[in-house]
Amino acid sequence: MEKKSLGAKPMGAPAPVWLVGTYDSDGKPNLVTVAWGGTCCSDPPALTISLRKSRHSYNAIVERKAFTVNVPNEAQVVAADFAGIASGRDTDKFASAGLTPVRSDLVDAPYAAEFPLVFECRLLQIVEVGIHTQFIGEIVDVKADPSILNESGVPDAKLLRPVAYSPATRTYYGLGETIGQGFTIGKELMK
Repeated sequence: MEKKSLGAKPMGAPAPVWLVGTYDSDGKPNLVTVAWGGTCCSDPPALTISLRKSRHSYNAIVERKAFTVNVPNEAQVVAADFAGIASGRDTDKFASAGLTPVRSDLVDAPYAAEFPLVFECRLLQIVEVGIHTQFIGEIVDVKADPSILNESGVPDAKLLRPVAYSPATRTYYGLGETIGQGFTIGKELMK
């Protein structure tokens, strides 16, 4: 079947729904929701997020050289959406969303106590990419609620129930059922 050209658009789907925690220049904790992000390195463990310079959190990351990535579950999607549409310049997003800021012991950034999975990141690199700036953060710690850990002690997506985002339709989704084990199911095609 022939594919239909849709042009050059940021439609990679699904995208993560992450809330980035920062302290602004006044020391006020803030959250901003990002969908442009992902794991970018295993050694050192690192992830990337992208923000426009106009966002309140942009200068906070540059000044503090740190941020957290908070992963919400499906029940927290309203707070996640709110943190992406309200501005931290004039809104206390933590208070408005009923979230509790926790000061990281490792980086100069807050995280929300209620989110089940948190990555504490030290800023490694800044890359200018068009209208967005990509921040690469070294993961210095991962904090997880015990309720989302599997029998091996690692976060399990079935227990976490993270939120995914479709940029093309501006729609949030939950994850479906497990369909196979990575680095295993493809072995049937090896000859």
